[in-house]
Amino acid sequence: MTETCPDSLVRFAGHLADAAGEVAQRYFRSGVQAEDKADESPVTIADRTAEAAMRALIEKEFPDHGIIGEEHGSVRRDAEWVWVLDPIDGTKAFLTGKPLFGTLIGLLHKGEPVLGVINQPIINDRWIGGAGHPTTLNGIPARTRPAEKGLGGAVLQTTSPDMFKDGKFAAFERVGKACKFIHWGGDCYGFGLLASGFIDIAIESSLQLYDWAALAPIIEQAGGSLTDWQGKKLEIRDGSFDVVACGDRRMLPAVLDLLNA
Repeated sequence: MTETCPDSLVRFAGHLADAAGEVAQRYFRSGVQAEDKADESPVTIADRTAEAAMRALIEKEFPDHGIIGEEHGSVRRDAEWVWVLDPIDGTKAFLTGKPLFGTLIGLLHKGEPVLGVINQPIINDRWIGGAGHPTTLNGIPARTRPAEKGLGGAVLQTTSPDMFKDGKFAAFERVGKACKFIHWGGDCYGFGLLASGFIDIAIESSLQLYDWAALAPIIEQAGGSLTDWQGKKLEIRDGSFDVVACGDRRMLPAVLDLLNA
């Protein structure tokens, strides 16, 4: 990871989370209706308004910074500093009244993820981690846990079997059968719990850049790893990603062996 992320940008990321959180709180359990996007995923006025609020702050305070957002597209994505925004990660949870969605705020410096925020505005949980900033949950240090019993004692997390396309669910099941149990649901919140040592492995498929850019610094600064299913570093690009996070990095080879068996 690159040199230390400036404190001023860490504080500003918190302001972005506050702004998005106010919007989410306003619309949560209010009966908002969803529209289907081109990929058939749902979107609400809360998603769009929350992202617009964050983008307005960035344009005001750092007009030379780039922005990549799920709902309102990209500007200046070749800038030295680029914000990657997912205003409501877990729109289905949001729509069903479950407080397990979150706002994801990532920051790239010269194409490298250097800062991440997971913010859950209903429970008031906020993970922040980045280059030179060890991960915290609500200001308290957060660390992944060691896998003392290996895969057989590990808790595996994923959002939904529907995310695994083209036969990839079979690969996930191989890992699941080797673990102690699988927890379903959670979206980005599950990755926060992994960073805090409550979950050992998280495996997802069909993610986009804005789904993981904030997660990488948080998990890495908590002691874990976030890679693709071949164990390679995730690239900053468009398109789909298959992602695996391990709280104890020593578990990664065994997980990769099962995923690619």
